[in-house]
Amino acid sequence: MLLLAIKILIGDKAKFIGIVLGLSFSSLIIVQQSSIFAGLMVRTFGFITDTSQADIWVMDKQVRFIDDVKPLRDTQLYLVRGIEGVKWAVPFYKGLLKARLRGGNFQMCNVIGIDDSTLIGGPPRMREGAISDLRLVDAIIVNKVGADEMLAENGIYNPEKKPVIPLRVGEVLEINDRRAQVVGICDSSRTFQSQPVIYTTYNRALNYAPPERKQLSYILVKAQDGVSPKELCRMINARSDLAAYTNGEFKRLTFDYYMENTGIPLNFGIAVLLGVIIGMAISGQTFYNFILDNLRFLATFKAMGANNRLLTKMVLLQAVWVGFIGWGLGVGAAAIFGWFSRNSDLSFLLMWQLYVISGIVMFLITGLSAWIGLNRVYRLDPAIVFKS
Repeated sequence: MLLLAIKILIGDKAKFIGIVLGLSFSSLIIVQQSSIFAGLMVRTFGFITDTSQADIWVMDKQVRFIDDVKPLRDTQLYLVRGIEGVKWAVPFYKGLLKARLRGGNFQMCNVIGIDDSTLIGGPPRMREGAISDLRLVDAIIVNKVGADEMLAENGIYNPEKKPVIPLRVGEVLEINDRRAQVVGICDSSRTFQSQPVIYTTYNRALNYAPPERKQLSYILVKAQDGVSPKELCRMINARSDLAAYTNGEFKRLTFDYYMENTGIPLNFGIAVLLGVIIGMAISGQTFYNFILDNLRFLATFKAMGANNRLLTKMVLLQAVWVGFIGWGLGVGAAAIFGWFSRNSDLSFLLMWQLYVISGIVMFLITGLSAWIGLNRVYRLDPAIVFKS
């Protein structure tokens, strides 16, 4: 009987295809939009992920996310170094500075200044050159995306459609009217901001930056062996007027800021809700109509002795079958979309949780339609089979 239920479902090709296509499109929208949202939110703290050598970030108490830099006094670095449990603490500069390109155009860049002696806080992966090359005169390291696009020749303003020539090792830029020579190209995670990333030493970054009384952006701290980073954060918070967060806590702080203070969750939430509505309006309604159209078959089975439990199994099997096919096609299409966009500017992160959530939504849509239709089945009079 269960196999017969599948045959009845597939036999009505028009409704079967309509249900599957509706569920597939609904699943595609839910998974695709959720994956783009997840990728975008991961970018908000991508820079923290890249700077993984330290256990703890120390900053001003008013900092709300990674790009909300509120400079510290240089003396506060020595205060942190003197706290028990600190293995090392190094200065870290992060700021937006203007770079003058070879063609005369200007581009705002994220300039990162890392400790001169240890070079802690440098890029996670090098493509050309070495991090130690930053000790050369006027040396900078540029991220691959920035070198190929925004810092490339003809990469910004190119009305004549001239060939884009990527920035290469050995070439020279000007940052705030000061010479900067490219000694390396690195890979870095894409961040929420689209500006190129330039690494240099801390003192050189201060020379590039406009003079201010406070220029220390963050303090990177490593806990001694056997000391919990969370416990060390509490000690730093208690013994100074600074805020200390572990890498995970700082990521959460940044994530929460963008969730609470931007329209990103609302915009993507509406898109995901639209996918659910499409699934309910198209596939759910079509599946319900399919059940109504087949009441005569169900009545026949009931007249032949089938009880409500067996009929329920048949309808639920049909619901699970179309739900699984529609979910699989939608998730597969979203995965293919993500694969083709992997090297583009589009943020896309397809997590395993999205497979589970989208599957639950699909089965809820078909299950709800099946439940509504089953109410008609339970009240069905087998005698209608014998009526003209």
